[in-house]
Amino acid sequence: MRIEMTEPAYVAVDWGTSSFRLWLIDRAGEVLAERRSDEGMVAAAKAGFAAVLQSHLAAVEAPDHLPVLVCGMAGARTGWVEAGYVDTPAPLSAVPKQAARVPGEARDIRILPGIAQRDPRTPDVMRGEETQLLGALGLDAAGEALVCMPGTHSKWVRVKDGTVERFSTFMTGELFSVVSRETILSLAVAGAEDTEDVASFQAAVKAAYEAPAFAANFLFGARSRQLLFGGTPAAARETLSGTLIGVELAAGLSGAMPETGIALIASGRLAMLYRLAFDALSVTVKPVDADEAVRRGLSMAAAAIWTK
Repeated sequence: MRIEMTEPAYVAVDWGTSSFRLWLIDRAGEVLAERRSDEGMVAAAKAGFAAVLQSHLAAVEAPDHLPVLVCGMAGARTGWVEAGYVDTPAPLSAVPKQAARVPGEARDIRILPGIAQRDPRTPDVMRGEETQLLGALGLDAAGEALVCMPGTHSKWVRVKDGTVERFSTFMTGELFSVVSRETILSLAVAGAEDTEDVASFQAAVKAAYEAPAFAANFLFGARSRQLLFGGTPAAARETLSGTLIGVELAAGLSGAMPETGIALIASGRLAMLYRLAFDALSVTVKPVDADEAVRRGLSMAAAAIWTK
């Protein structure tokens, strides 16, 4: 029995724009081997998706017959094979059912679709986050959930009885990168130490949350405060970050709050920052590790696809 449980059952891949993660999974859903690289969609489009995948499959000694399930940007229009979208209201159970098979490959390779919100007033798309939702909430979760998924493009998702009803994307991470590197505010954050200035960050979150219309003014304040009162580069950086996250939270928390509170799917520094932001607003969240969520989601989808 032990031998059977440790036999690989499938390969799970999270293929993002700039990152690649692969797990060799056994029948019990346990990880037997793992690979990570910077061979995301952009790099793989040049090197060849099949070649990149095969190099990692060989590294973990995946048998030739083993199926592969992929989520993320490999299924985008500019990716390996366009996997399309499940339209809102989108049952999470429909995601594995609409997985696209990669043609011309001897191995069974499938790519999960994203979710699209085809509302002319609030058009939106996600690709990869649907798999994290699967892992965090399950295929047929009962009740209502409000999910915050921080990132370069943060997602706020409302789910009811296992169906994604609507969602919103916020370019918080990308805006922080651009503002802190490409504007005059780059002078204010130059030389910032790695340690966080929690007080400055939480003060910026609260200010932006309470008056989001003044966000552009608050951002410049990081520079003027430093010039006039001698603030540190770390304080300026946390002011920029806190302001942008505070504006995001002002929008994300503007609707009705489910009784279950907010699920925060995040890892690493982003998980820490968003927990500090929610703490500043006295909002309770249920943390879910993003890496674990995507692995669980891929496992659920794989079971739905290949378990008869």
